[in-house]
Amino acid sequence: MRLSGIVAAFAPAALLALACGGSPTSKGGTTAAGGTTDQSHWPADDHSLCEGAVHWRNNSALEVSQTVGPGSIRPNIRRVFKVLGQGEDRHEVLICREIDTNLDGLKDVVRTFNDKEEPLHEEADTNYDGMIDDWINFADGRIEEEDVDTTLSTGRPNVWKFYLNGALSRIRRNTHCPSGKPDVWEIYVKDRLERVGNDTTCDGHVDRWDRDAELMAQEEAANGVQIADAGGAQATPGISDGTKPVTVDTAGNVSDGGPPAAVTAKKTKKKGGTP
Repeated sequence: MRLSGIVAAFAPAALLALACGGSPTSKGGTTAAGGTTDQSHWPADDHSLCEGAVHWRNNSALEVSQTVGPGSIRPNIRRVFKVLGQGEDRHEVLICREIDTNLDGLKDVVRTFNDKEEPLHEEADTNYDGMIDDWINFADGRIEEEDVDTTLSTGRPNVWKFYLNGALSRIRRNTHCPSGKPDVWEIYVKDRLERVGNDTTCDGHVDRWDRDAELMAQEEAANGVQIADAGGAQATPGISDGTKPVTVDTAGNVSDGGPPAAVTAKKTKKKGGTP
């Protein structure tokens, strides 16, 4: 492993935030255990998150650079590179980047990359308590899933967000069931909440679906009919690309794409039908 010289980074803070999921400026003195806002007394061990991801220490195949971000007088950004190719084709690719965003001497956000330098995964300690509470997965350079521990206390997610083509498609939440499994399912159409399913008994099954009345009225007006969902499956047509539906069965199983569930069109509203 070669450690490059320390370089001052003059990129705007906003760009750094976009690059690695957070602002590199100090957050009001909030620090994780073992950290300090006194940069002259930063700990020798900065709790490297890249080490856990790519094991850069004592690895001769990797090269590391450290830079000083805005608001810091000591390096708070580390980048780990892998060398590919030989001779004239030899080049470095970024495989990991980590930042101490609140300047307490401890790294709190990390992102890994593939050989094309497209993002793969990101983890962050958003409240600086030393525990990861936000996890992001990427596919083809776009966000695919974000898992969040909104309690900021358990170290495991209770909200799961899923994206299609970079747009929010659905959210699963654990709001009250002690199992920690989802008990609320949200379906989104063109970045708008279209339907919510609730498991009120914590048996893993959706007990009630609530639909956006305005969107439902727009669909009925456009088609000249009233719409009722047939059977136990729920269908949400017209997701972000307008071609394939999101289907959710009564057990809360969600699939993006595939054939839509059956939809019954009728002139009058059926009593007791699913809204």
